Amino acid sequence: MIRKANNCDIKRILELLHQVNMVHYRIRPDLFKPDTTKYDWQELQALLNDVHKPVFVYDDGLVLGYAFCQITEIRDDLLLQDTKTLYIDDICVDEKARGKHVGKALFDYVREYASSIGCRNITLNVWEGNEAAYCFYENMGMQVQKTTMELVL
Repeated sequence: MIRKANNCDIKRILELLHQVNMVHYRIRPDLFKPDTTKYDWQELQALLNDVHKPVFVYDDGLVLGYAFCQITEIRDDLLLQDTKTLYIDDICVDEKARGKHVGKALFDYVREYASSIGCRNITLNVWEGNEAAYCFYENMGMQVQKTTMELVL
């Protein structure tokens, strides 16, 4: 079952955040520190109460995955069209539950949610080298919108 995350989920979400961090650390140890998480307990508590940043969990008796989302709107911009976007800030499936369609279920739920609140699109970022994530998002119908490039000095 997919539902909005609550404070009872924080301990498990922190465990999953650690898994995501280690994926990123293995790909880019020059950027990511090992054995840490993107958010701490207090930051997660605040985030779970932010209506513009919904967090959804896949709960099968144990939280097996999550999707951190952010809703943004552009209105009356000089250059850009008015639009509402759901940005997936972070998505994770427990490494022991991968291949069991948890990620697809989460993504489909987020897609339906975004549509129901009038979003035009869903966006996210994928680190170069994270081929499994890249393939997954392509299979979900996503395509490249823009590319961030770097020159390491």
